[in-house]
Parts: sequence; C-alpha cells; structure tokens
Amino acid sequence: MNYLPIFFEIKNKTCVVIGGGGIAARKVDLLRKAYAQVTVISPELGQEMTVFNNENKINWIQREYQNGDLTDAWLVVAATHIKAINEQVSAEAEALKIPCNVVDNPDICSFIMPSIIDRDPVQIAISTGGASPVLARLIRTNLESCTPSAYGKLAHLVSGYRESVKSAFPNVDERRKFWESILEGPVSEHVFAGRNDDARQLLEKLIAEANSDPDYIGEVFLVGAGPGDPDLLTFRALRLMQKADVIVYDRLVSEPIMDLVRRDAERIYAGKERSNHAIPQENINQLLVRLAKQGKRVLRLKGGDNFVFGRGGEEISELIDEGVPFQVVPGITAASGCTTYAGIPLTHRDYSQACIFVTGHLKDGSSDLNWDMLSHANQTVVFYMGLKNVQSICDELKSHGREATTPAALIEKGTTPNQRVFIGDLNTLPGLVEQNDVQAPTLIVVGEVVELHKKLHWFKPGEEIKK
Repeated sequence: MNYLPIFFEIKNKTCVVIGGGGIAARKVDLLRKAYAQVTVISPELGQEMTVFNNENKINWIQREYQNGDLTDAWLVVAATHIKAINEQVSAEAEALKIPCNVVDNPDICSFIMPSIIDRDPVQIAISTGGASPVLARLIRTNLESCTPSAYGKLAHLVSGYRESVKSAFPNVDERRKFWESILEGPVSEHVFAGRNDDARQLLEKLIAEANSDPDYIGEVFLVGAGPGDPDLLTFRALRLMQKADVIVYDRLVSEPIMDLVRRDAERIYAGKERSNHAIPQENINQLLVRLAKQGKRVLRLKGGDNFVFGRGGEEISELIDEGVPFQVVPGITAASGCTTYAGIPLTHRDYSQACIFVTGHLKDGSSDLNWDMLSHANQTVVFYMGLKNVQSICDELKSHGREATTPAALIEKGTTPNQRVFIGDLNTLPGLVEQNDVQAPTLIVVGEVVELHKKLHWFKPGEEIKK
C-alpha cells in the first residue's frame, strides 16, 4: 500500500491552490465544500474561478507563484500547466512539510485526491494510487448505484441517539445488533423515502422497547420493473429488490430482472395474464397486507410502472386502510421504453404534438374508448394490452376519421433480446399479427411518428420485419 487513506479536517484552515484554470477550480470546489479558506495564486482566472472570486469564495493573489507563498499554508494544490512551476511548488511544500497535491503527477505528490462519493457526513473515497483515475471513476459509478443519497440524513439521525442506545444496550454485541437492525430495517427505509419524522419516532420507540419483545410490522415496496431490460431499473429498485423477504411478482417481470432479487427470498407468482390471474387482484391486495403484518419486507414487483395500467393505486389504497408502511418506486413504462428501443419517438415537432396512453381492454374485457379523441391527427396513440383487439382498434380508428394509411407499429417484447418490431398501417396491422404469430406482451403504436423508425431504429436484437 503506497498511500495511507486518511481524512483531513480543513475547516477554516488556509489551503493554497496554484493555478486559475478549470482543473484548479474543481480542486477549489472540493476544498470549499470542506469549509477551507482558499487562497488562489495565478496571474489570470478562468471562467469558473472568476465566479468563485466574484462571490468572494477565494482570496485571489493576481501574480505568478513565488517561493515563500506557502509559508502559512496548511495544504497546497499545484494545478498549473507549467511543469517547472508545479515541481517548484512541490519542492517548497516538501521542505516545509506541507501536504501537497500536484495534478496529474503523482510522483511528486505527498497526497492524492481520491474519487469521492459524498453523502455528507458519509464519505467514500476511491483511489488507484494515481495508476488509473478513470478506473477510480468507474468504481465510484458502480458504488453510487448502491449508496442511497439519503445515507447522510440517516447518519445525522442516528448520531443524535448514540448515547441513548449506549444506555439502553450496555453490552457491545447487543448494541451492534440493534444498530444493524436500525440501519437495515424500517427506520432507514423511512429516511430513504423522505419520512424523517416517522423514522425518528420509530427509532425512539425501538430504543424505549429495548428490553421488550416488540411486535414489528413490515413494509411493502411497490417497484416498477420497467419493460424488460434490467439495465433500465432504478438504483432504488435494485436496492429494495435485495432487501425484500418476499417477492410478489407478475408475468411481465422478465427473467433477467428476477435474477437480481434476493436469492433466498420467498417468491409468490401473481400471474396477471389476461383473463387468467394466478391470484385475483383483491387477493393480491390482502396478501400484501397479511405478509407485511407478519413483519416481512414485501416486494411487489410489476412490469412497467405501477401507476400506468399497473393497479398500483388499488394496492396502496388497501395498504393505507390497513396502516401498512409502503414505498412506491416508479419504473419506465412500456410505452416509453419500448418505443425508444424501437426508434419511434412518442412526440416529434414535425409529426406529433401529443401522446396518449390507453388500455386496449377495459375491466370487463371490452374496448369502449373515446374513439373521436383517439382519431385526431398529429398525435401518437399507444395501446397497452390491445393485441387481442387489434382488428377492432384499427377499424374504430378508421371509422372515426383516421386515414387507413396511418402508420402503425407492433412492438413485441420490447427492450429485451427477443424484441420484434412490425411496421404497417391501420389496414395491414391485423394481418401482421396473424402472419407473424405476434404474442403478448405487445404494444400497438399509431401515428405518423412510426415512420421515423426507418431512420432512428438503433436496437437490433434480431431481424426486424417491415411492410
């Protein structure tokens, strides 16, 4: 190990930056975030540094660096484009035993700037010892995905209760187990969901019940899994998928996404296939309540987005009535994800100024829609769950004024390696379904924007079929 990882407290300490360009400005920004008093020595300032100076965030000495400039410095950064000056700064800092960083030259640094994940007061520093700053940034990117932005708020919360917990749990092992249950349980989830008051109240309750056996209630996570590509999941979705004790999932959740859930979690298949639900919706609502009241963390995993034809509103209504805590994590809805992967913009100033999402069948299996509204030109209409009714959809649109030659598309299993795109019009679309044995899940897209697929399609999992 060539470098000792260490965190300096530099609040109100004089830190000197040699250089006035963009790189120097980024170093100043970091130092300022740690509340340092920053002196910049440079004959000129770049745009970013000028802003700092105008806002009185730096003390600017307008000249070239000179020996003796570091006498009162606690820390120094050399960030000029002149090698000789950087070396001179490093030599003076070494003589004065002042920590010195020379940008892009680790050989003459006494310390290096790591790549940082900032969740104040939580900080994660990543370094490759100067071997590959790009690799450090890539590692940081990976860690960002599993480090909730609210970790700082969580740290602030628990810091105020350390003494209370110490009094309630004199034994070190018991105290450690308690903090683990807090930081991995409902208190932390309250914070992550923005319910800070609820988190504080629950933490105080759990401390007060230190010597009792409280009856814990669990929580439900309603997570939108997106249209199929696991790379489209949100960071929060991935985190909750790893925390859940029970997974209640639908047919449209792809296998690669299911591979990302916690391995030892119980899995309950809810089906949700058209006219063939493994568990009726009302029973799903009750199931979520029952599992949560058993103290379990329940992941309700749905394809697309919970609130776009996903009946998420019905589910959380039941949870609210029963007093069950929950979180809702949006997912990319199929209309957005699948059309993007098909190279079909939902809107375009030359073709479509509006977009409408509709379900291809209603609760009773009919398709009694406002066809007059749906048949307007210069708009895009996306039909979910309309494959069974494709003939009637096309006929209704034509009979209500849409031209028979209006471009239309079928997007089967969008965003996945099995995606197929079929391009036709209102006359030919039903035939394309029959000829190509198109299967659900399939979106129907109607509108002039479909023409853009010819030029804009970029995702090519296999051969695409055109008219």
